[in-house]
Amino acid sequence: MTVTFGESDAAGPMVSVPGIGTPLTPTSFLLRAARVHPLRLAIIDGVRSFTYREFASRSRQGAGMLARLGIQAGDRVGVLCSNSAMMLELHHAVPMAGGVLVALNTRLAEEELAYILEHSGSRILAASREFADIGKRLSRLLGLPLILEDAKELGDGSLDYEETITSSVEAEPARVSEGSLLAINYTSGTTGRPKGVMYHHRGAYLQAVGRIYHGQLDSSSVYLWTLPMFHCNGWCHTWALSAAASTHICLRTIDPELIWRYLKELNVSHFSAAPTVLTMIAQSPDAAALPQPIRVDTGGAPPTPILLSRLADLNMSVTHLYGLTETFGPIGINEWKLEWDRLPGPEQARLRARQGVSNVIAEPLRVIDSSGVDVPADGATVGEIAAHGNTVMLGYFRDPDATAKAFLGDWFLTGDLAVMHPDGYLEIVDRRKDIIISGGENISSVEVERVLDAHPAVLESAVIAVPDPRWGEVPHAFISLRDGMSATPVELDTHVRAHLAGFKAPKQYFFGPLPKTGTGKIRKNVLRESTHPVTLESPRASQERSSS
Repeated sequence: MTVTFGESDAAGPMVSVPGIGTPLTPTSFLLRAARVHPLRLAIIDGVRSFTYREFASRSRQGAGMLARLGIQAGDRVGVLCSNSAMMLELHHAVPMAGGVLVALNTRLAEEELAYILEHSGSRILAASREFADIGKRLSRLLGLPLILEDAKELGDGSLDYEETITSSVEAEPARVSEGSLLAINYTSGTTGRPKGVMYHHRGAYLQAVGRIYHGQLDSSSVYLWTLPMFHCNGWCHTWALSAAASTHICLRTIDPELIWRYLKELNVSHFSAAPTVLTMIAQSPDAAALPQPIRVDTGGAPPTPILLSRLADLNMSVTHLYGLTETFGPIGINEWKLEWDRLPGPEQARLRARQGVSNVIAEPLRVIDSSGVDVPADGATVGEIAAHGNTVMLGYFRDPDATAKAFLGDWFLTGDLAVMHPDGYLEIVDRRKDIIISGGENISSVEVERVLDAHPAVLESAVIAVPDPRWGEVPHAFISLRDGMSATPVELDTHVRAHLAGFKAPKQYFFGPLPKTGTGKIRKNVLRESTHPVTLESPRASQERSSS
């Protein structure tokens, strides 16, 4: 059964077993890179760059900074940062100080961020310059000390990150247990409130090793950060790249023109992105076949055959991954077999759409029925994907009930319905839970419904996923209004955006009675077949995604 850590034992004691060695922790990779590749270029962040020796030194200074500010073993540190050197340094500094990293989704609304900081019990908030205003408001609201990038240049009274870190002494990394709490990553899940997924040191270490193996990373690799570092800690690439002594190229905002400049000028070899970002890259006016091959990882939804063909023309090879926040990011990989290269294009596209097999450091994924028995590997019998092993979460922070519901014995229930093919590759056919995956981001239908239901004119609501050519899926809302009251799509849009991130706002609205079962449950299957919606034309959600 999974372990849930309480307040007092979050850090855990140092555990050492004779003959086995010191506990596994992902921060050890950076220290090794600094010893073996001290002058190797580690980070490029705009006009600034750092070697691995400098990266390690600054991270240890960051640990000293946090200790100076009172962070002790098990204390949580909220981090609201873009893909930046600051974010990479804090991924190492916080655990080196014995703290627990809470990397915040920069796309969330202020109310959501405040809830996460409060629920996690974060004692300090650190923010990069892009989030100075919201960081200051959150700091005042919650009474948290704020460490702000470029605070002096911004004329702000917060602690200036650069000044504070460089004036701190390098700290010795804290002694930790492999099973101690490393990070808490919040996910929308299927309830109205985000759940804090607890990561341990061992899992992050092993996931990093898995990413090195499957991504074929080494000291010649150059990784472009199109994947948000806050998302499952960048699928643990934040630590994996240091293990391989690869170069991090920080991308603070998704800008196709800038992406293509980096791809052409900085000899990029790897990047990871949701299919929506891949589409933006492929359709950019700057797109052109690259002289060097690029390995691309994608997840959230299978890339279309047309997109795969276009990316191949650009000299990009795409691998489809499968995972959740609860599994440290990718736990499954559609591992391509050489004999499949001889198959016709349509057959290759069908094979690429599958979620695949477990990665090299994970136990085999299962597809089970309601009693926990494996379904036949016939490619037809549907069951639920279950995961087990070193890269499954410890549980949900401060939520034992949700943790218990997520497991069947020692097996984590993903909520994804799939079939198992005779060759051992699994393929998702549906989702048991009402999660909308839009542009690689999870949207809880229950969360959006709760906000809509709080509008004075709304009697009840239902939100479903609808296919979208750009984002994969978008939310649509069905509204039943109170007698004698009215509301327009624009009014409801404004109401939702006041409480949730813009990309979670429904894109279309139906108004009318909601179909129900005999027991009073809303029949979402009927709603998915409805037509004639009232469309809300608003470019804001698209702009918010592109600038995130």
